Amino acid sequence: QVQLVESGGGLAQPGGSLRLSCAASGFTFSNYAMKWVRQAPGKGLERVSGIYSDGSLAYYADSVKGRFTISRDNAKNTLYLQMDNLKPEDTALYYCAKGLGGSPVGQGTQVTVSS
Repeated sequence: QVQLVESGGGLAQPGGSLRLSCAASGFTFSNYAMKWVRQAPGKGLERVSGIYSDGSLAYYADSVKGRFTISRDNAKNTLYLQMDNLKPEDTALYYCAKGLGGSPVGQGTQVTVSS
């Protein structure tokens, strides 16, 4: 079955950086678009960024444009999210999902931005 394991979260200061990873298994990763979503405390899921199977960009949320970079390595079945110039409002549980319309299936990785 589809397995997605997110990692790389942690505590960062405002202006800092983190790199999230999503290890995929149970499906042919290179055939599918992927996305990152996040859920802040007390809020619903928010789309962050999506990427097509060939590595071309699908979208960034306005709130992260110019600060986050999505990428993938199809040889390693891994999706990435480079997060720079982090802001306190980026604090959330981050998930990856299969397909641009898919739902998270993993545990997520917590990102906390605080001084």
